[in-house]
Amino acid sequence: MKSIVLLSGGLDSTVSMAQALREGQVELCLTMDYGQRAAAREIAAASALAAYYKLAHRVIQLPFLGEVTTTSLVNRKETIPEPAEEFLDDPQQATATAAAVWVPNRNGLFINIAACFAEALGCEQVVTGFNREEAATFPDNSFDFLEAINSSLAYSTASGVRVVSYTARLNKAEIVRLGQRLGVPWHLIWSCYYGGQTMCGRCESCRRLCRAMAAAGLEDWIRR
Repeated sequence: MKSIVLLSGGLDSTVSMAQALREGQVELCLTMDYGQRAAAREIAAASALAAYYKLAHRVIQLPFLGEVTTTSLVNRKETIPEPAEEFLDDPQQATATAAAVWVPNRNGLFINIAACFAEALGCEQVVTGFNREEAATFPDNSFDFLEAINSSLAYSTASGVRVVSYTARLNKAEIVRLGQRLGVPWHLIWSCYYGGQTMCGRCESCRRLCRAMAAAGLEDWIRR
């Protein structure tokens, strides 16, 4: 199986990529730059991961997406939520946090761009990193979304490109444990909404990663 990987450099996409390599061949990793706060760090992480696995890597510039995004992942005037760990699984709090970092049709756009490369390069699938935790508040992480977009790709690609996510059925702790079995180089990933020198440890993405790492006995890895 030949794949195009959507690689943000974060936990989910990295582990999904590692599993794709276990099951087949990765032709190209794609990282999207849409003006997000962590763009430079995500690109650096994805580039380092691609180099580690000896894979081709390409950055796609999407300035228009940053222009139409008004939420805090892009808009520096808005505040990125920093929920306490005990509220990560609170439906009301998680829904509010998701709305504060939502980017219009982001995953739908990314997947369709990757599907163009997949069809052109003779790849059967696009690999992305979804997870069961965030699917509760990010509908474009869900299995319903995967089924819907695969139905669409059956019409929009001549070769019937499909999207798969090897992490979609897992929560973050389970993804870390899978990454451990696959030998993922944790020191190369970047899962923070900010683009600082180190991951902040306070945004939702960091909180979920820290909790998952701790559950897997990797407290010493966590960078604050």
